[in-house]
Amino acid sequence: MRSVQAQSDGADVCVIIAARNAEATIAHAVASALRQPEVAEVIVVDDASADRTSAAAEAAGDGSGRLKLLRLTRNAGPAAARNAALAVATARLICILDADDYFLDGRLGRLLSAPRNWDLIADDIVLVRGNAASAVAGLVTGPGQPQLLSLETFVAGNTGRLREHRREFGFLKPIMRRSFLQRHGLRYDERLRLGEDYALYVEALAAGAVFAVTAPCGYVAIERADSLSAQHRTDDLAAIVAFDEAMLSRTGLVPASRRALRAHRDATLRKWQHRRVLDRRRSHGYVAALRELLHAPRAWRHILSATVDAKLARLVPSRVSDGAAPRLLLGPGALLRPVR
Repeated sequence: MRSVQAQSDGADVCVIIAARNAEATIAHAVASALRQPEVAEVIVVDDASADRTSAAAEAAGDGSGRLKLLRLTRNAGPAAARNAALAVATARLICILDADDYFLDGRLGRLLSAPRNWDLIADDIVLVRGNAASAVAGLVTGPGQPQLLSLETFVAGNTGRLREHRREFGFLKPIMRRSFLQRHGLRYDERLRLGEDYALYVEALAAGAVFAVTAPCGYVAIERADSLSAQHRTDDLAAIVAFDEAMLSRTGLVPASRRALRAHRDATLRKWQHRRVLDRRRSHGYVAALRELLHAPRAWRHILSATVDAKLARLVPSRVSDGAAPRLLLGPGALLRPVR
């Protein structure tokens, strides 16, 4: 049964920003959050940065007293950093902002103007590269009619496909009801350094959350080839496979959700097997890599396609430049539709 809290609470938002070595971008992120009238607190968690991230964040304060800074003494990862902020947050609504992203003015107001029958609500994200940021406003249309995500639709929207733009629901940055997270004991899984958002949203949907998605309201994400989410370390992928396995061991999931989770697990497992082959090649040479490959027949197609794509990428200059037009993470179409 879906869980929706009575929608009587006002605009009272805590923006959480986990940051590591983000000196160059953190001030812009913080300032964009503080300009939102609905924001009661901005909590920046410096995840043991080696640069001046903390100083840059503090300098972006507006004197309102809403900015709080937490410093971790060791690098614990984004999940642990966000959990540290959740532990001290007091606002009724929680919103995540990555340290190299930012809000357009009015983003939270537009998002909160949608009907309030949700536990999580996110808008489609505007993705930009470099100097294309000036063109993003034209893609912001306001919430429109929110669409609901089921667990199976969400998981299917995160299942990687070769030769496609990354259109993953796990990249969404929803406003979340803190009371819902508390009632169900939900926190970010600190065993994950990749896919921690995906895991939290899966847990929330499995607990009965109403997850609404709207048209773009003004979350702007900067695409970077060296971002953590663009890099798949072997151990990170293994941890996501383990998470999916743990979810599949639960009782009460409907068959469609189980099918979606199995497909996501299998797709991630193929990526993990590919990374294992590459690791063996680097550490023990081509013969050892071939032996590893022979133990993963179900991943052969994925590995072959990924290898060909990587070779072609080195030979053919990328068509995507820093000045490429902004695009939407999801966009209109089959992924954004009412759940029936």
